[in-house]
Amino acid sequence: MTLSFLEPTTLEEACSVLAGDEWGAKVISGGTAVVLMMRQGLIAPTTLVSLNNLEGLRGIELSSDGLRMGARTTLTGIASSAQVRSVAPSLAEACATVGNVRVRNLGTIGGNVAEADYASDPPAVLVSLDAVCTVVGPARTRLVPVADLITGFYTTSLEPGEIITAVTIPLFPDADVRYAYHRYVSGSSEDRPCVGVATAAEFDQGRVKDLRVVVGAVAPVPQRFDNIAREAIGTSLDAATRDHIASAYAAAIDPIEDARGSVWYRRRMVEVFVRKGLEGLVAP
Repeated sequence: MTLSFLEPTTLEEACSVLAGDEWGAKVISGGTAVVLMMRQGLIAPTTLVSLNNLEGLRGIELSSDGLRMGARTTLTGIASSAQVRSVAPSLAEACATVGNVRVRNLGTIGGNVAEADYASDPPAVLVSLDAVCTVVGPARTRLVPVADLITGFYTTSLEPGEIITAVTIPLFPDADVRYAYHRYVSGSSEDRPCVGVATAAEFDQGRVKDLRVVVGAVAPVPQRFDNIAREAIGTSLDAATRDHIASAYAAAIDPIEDARGSVWYRRRMVEVFVRKGLEGLVAP
């Protein structure tokens, strides 16, 4: 089988190629995921469509509309960005933990989301930040929350010919908003988390106004239970409240079992690290 490598110079051209070869064409940017999956025989594309010659897909912009990251912005670029660290420190922390420095220097935020790897760190954080992807296709441009884009193991809601061009995080100016990300690596297999917990909360005079808790690496998609998190609203996020939310999350999640941990072990770690994530939100 011959593998074609195309380098379109416009989004329109790239989308057209992908739409015309729905099953045989794959997008490649940093290549850290696609190349690995090809080597492992998980995918066998006939065409690789490179995004490297497309303008406007790199860079980080902070404005009143939010923090916008071009899809080809590297994970290293996000982890080291002063802008990201100032408004979304949990995302910088998550990006800094992915793989190794070589992977982070090549891997991109758009590719990370599009891969939909259940054991990657950034997706859970992006869901906790209510991040939205700008998705361009042959006929339209649409905004898709990361929570809706990732639908299963390595599966997304992207339609044929669609490409993620940016990821945007909304801002909460003048609000007391706090973020945290904590991961646990069991050491049993690779440097990938057994559990990753992203938390985000808005406080008003020391009381919780909004709380988001998202658990990654334990199920096909990031796990978020707003009905549980809402129980913290109006509280100071005291120890009893933290314990209750942590145990409720552990009970609500149906963890997978893999080399990084059994079902029982993961559920126990969910409780431990949700509590730890909530503790990280409480001002000292």
